[in-house]
Amino acid sequence: MSTENGTPSKGHGMGFFERYLTVWVALCIVGGIVLGKVAPGLAKTLDGMAIYVNEAPVVSIPIALCLFFMMYPIMVKIDFGEVLKAGRAIKPVGVTLFINWAIKPFTMYAIASVFLGTLFLGFIGPDAVDHVKMPLGANLAVGDSYGAGTVVLLDSVKMLQVPLWRSYLAGCILLGIAPCTAMVLVWGFLAKGNAGHTLVMVAINSLTMLVLYGVLGGFLLGVGKLPVPWQALLLSISVYVALPLVAGYFSRKWLLASKGEIWFKEKFLHVLTPVTITALLATLVLLFSFKGETILQNPLTILWIAIPLFVQTVVIFALGYGMSKAMGLSYENAAPTAMIGASNHFEVAIATSTMLYGLSSGAALATVVGVLIEVPLMLMLVNFCLRTQGWFGHESFAHTDDDGGTSGSRNLPGEPA
Repeated sequence: MSTENGTPSKGHGMGFFERYLTVWVALCIVGGIVLGKVAPGLAKTLDGMAIYVNEAPVVSIPIALCLFFMMYPIMVKIDFGEVLKAGRAIKPVGVTLFINWAIKPFTMYAIASVFLGTLFLGFIGPDAVDHVKMPLGANLAVGDSYGAGTVVLLDSVKMLQVPLWRSYLAGCILLGIAPCTAMVLVWGFLAKGNAGHTLVMVAINSLTMLVLYGVLGGFLLGVGKLPVPWQALLLSISVYVALPLVAGYFSRKWLLASKGEIWFKEKFLHVLTPVTITALLATLVLLFSFKGETILQNPLTILWIAIPLFVQTVVIFALGYGMSKAMGLSYENAAPTAMIGASNHFEVAIATSTMLYGLSSGAALATVVGVLIEVPLMLMLVNFCLRTQGWFGHESFAHTDDDGGTSGSRNLPGEPA
């Protein structure tokens, strides 16, 4: 159960779905692989229901619908009025933004490149290739080169053939530039952090992504020799971030005005929860129905992707926690500051990788591995925070200062921070 802002309700650290997210993803892997064997044409048929540009599929309509319903419930829960509180938390907000946008994308690129392109290349296969969507708006002929790829004709459809490890790298990049704006509310609560600061950063990160996600994504994908035309990134951001954000903002405003806050929290958000879960799981099943053969042929594929994601998460957490300590932040602000950077907005990453490269791409698989390891890894970091509270000072219940505003560290979710 969640409150309006997505934080766990009183008496519950984590909802049933969130607690067993790793289990659901694992079941989706099995279910997707079985589906791929039993009905190999189903996922392909659904993904083929797409909008085409220059004879290349650009937007899969069924997947776009699933991904929209993954994103909308997240956006409608956010009260963007909380952004105004950021002025009272200059230091923790500054640390969070610096780590999320000036450090994290580049460490992800470096770590994933070293592991996937060097250390694990022999296991992945130096000659292994992936077939991804043609870049939106790119009018290329069969045999033309594009970045590290070559245009080929696959089942009468133009596709871009790229090294498999670079496709995995692209998925890691898309995860690295997507700071968490949903589950981090749970992690902050479990770590007894400042709920007010966490809510402010959720709103700020959602708005910042509208600008920096495309800029950094386009740059790093280009460096990784999987360049994407800007119109493709803009379309992805518009469909999977801006559209649900705008829809969430205006529908929230209208529903609160017409139905009231109690109905909005207890009725509307309650109805949305199974919609989000269904959309996420349906997308994962379809994805793994495509990637089942890859996983069966090389069952350690998920491990090769998970290791650099694990290292990246720990490195970013340590950096955020260390910077918070160096800047004299209280524990109540340091814990969520470190975890906001460490966790990822995997819904956006899955959506973008699917649109840019296709449901069957290695990039899409890499983003889903991020979902698979998210819960156990973040719970480990929550436990670490709780065990190291003594490294930091603590704020009193009603203390307010320019480092973190009113602490709210012992507030229950839903109460004023």
